[in-house]
Amino acid sequence: MKQPYLETGRVVNTHGIRGEVKIVPWADSPEFLCRFSTLYLDGTPYRVRSSRVHKGNVIVSLEGVDTVDDAVRLKEKVVSIARADAGLAPGQFFLADLMGAQVREADTGSVLGRIADILTPPASNVYVVERPDGGRFLIPAVPAFIRETNADEGYVSVKLIEGMMDLV
Repeated sequence: MKQPYLETGRVVNTHGIRGEVKIVPWADSPEFLCRFSTLYLDGTPYRVRSSRVHKGNVIVSLEGVDTVDDAVRLKEKVVSIARADAGLAPGQFFLADLMGAQVREADTGSVLGRIADILTPPASNVYVVERPDGGRFLIPAVPAFIRETNADEGYVSVKLIEGMMDLV
């Protein structure tokens, strides 16, 4: 089941003297976080007055957070967004939606395992798949190996090369 809220960053510090906070984003880009009019900090909703990208982070002014003292109280809080506010295009998905997804062989439909983790190095994402026997292997999330991704139904269809399941 898809969660209604998605963790997208953490408040790491204050910024300036007017109560702004500095957020380290966990999204594909810091600009993504700037699209939202409401952010949730540890579950509490805050209306966004303004936001901007600064050195790869997001500087946000929140309603009700007007001083440095107010902002200090928000340090280390996890920042979430409401999934409904994200407005993803058809076929797009959040990586969190793939956690636990079944990995199937494209030609036979046989289950190879489940996605246990997703690595995000610069070149492309890499799915860490846990086999039914507890072993793990890696699949680069590139068209050469990924045939279909269906986050709604909870599966990824893959075409592997010989020896790929023995890599980890």
